Amino acid sequence: LASPAYAAEPTRAPNVVSLFADDMGYGDLGCYGAKEIRTPNLDAMAKDGVRFTDFHVAQPVCSASRAALMTGCYPNRIGIHGALNPMAKVGIADGEVTIAEVCKSKGYATAAVGKWHLGHHPQFLPTKHGFDSYLGLPYSNDMWPHREGIKPGSYPNLPLIDGDKAIVDDVTAEVQSTLTQRYTERATEFIEKNATKPFFLYVAYAMPHIPLFPGEKFKGKSKAGTYGDVIEEIDWSAGEILAAIKKAGVD
Repeated sequence: LASPAYAAEPTRAPNVVSLFADDMGYGDLGCYGAKEIRTPNLDAMAKDGVRFTDFHVAQPVCSASRAALMTGCYPNRIGIHGALNPMAKVGIADGEVTIAEVCKSKGYATAAVGKWHLGHHPQFLPTKHGFDSYLGLPYSNDMWPHREGIKPGSYPNLPLIDGDKAIVDDVTAEVQSTLTQRYTERATEFIEKNATKPFFLYVAYAMPHIPLFPGEKFKGKSKAGTYGDVIEEIDWSAGEILAAIKKAGVD
């Protein structure tokens, strides 16, 4: 039986923030034993909350894993396998219900920031699947014409999308190094604007998926090379988001 405290009607629906790092290893955080990478903000979250030591994903690959995260369904059932590329014609179907759509039906403000990878055509983008706003890359940051060792023309230009329009038509190395900061700024702005209502915020970092591009303030700062640098920048980002939540008075 539920206790009286849990049975009571809450005065406000809970806010939900999901931080999703791409290809981060189990042991890359201090709370899981990392010694060469500093992650104080994420370690503090683990200390104050729950740290999982036995967990599984539906599939360990980009699009399929995100399909499961967004819908709660096995990706095979909804027809998304592996990692969709820029030549793909398919994406998340209209009939699938995302967590953002469920939240919107309950009066939530919703935002997606970062890598999407559930279809890059207009009908598949986050704003068509329950998110009020979107800023990010439509697929993996290595699916671009600047990738080393590929034949010219193998990939089209990688766009940075705001809503359903490209604000950067050709994401270069210089732009990649600004992605975590851009995502952090958009996330904290969303929290500030929606402090008086319940919100669902999905932040899907490009890093540490290769190619690795830390921001200028984080280059060479870790003891684990460029990989450690991008993890420490993600930890900084998590700290900024947590600080915005606290500043908004909804922590």
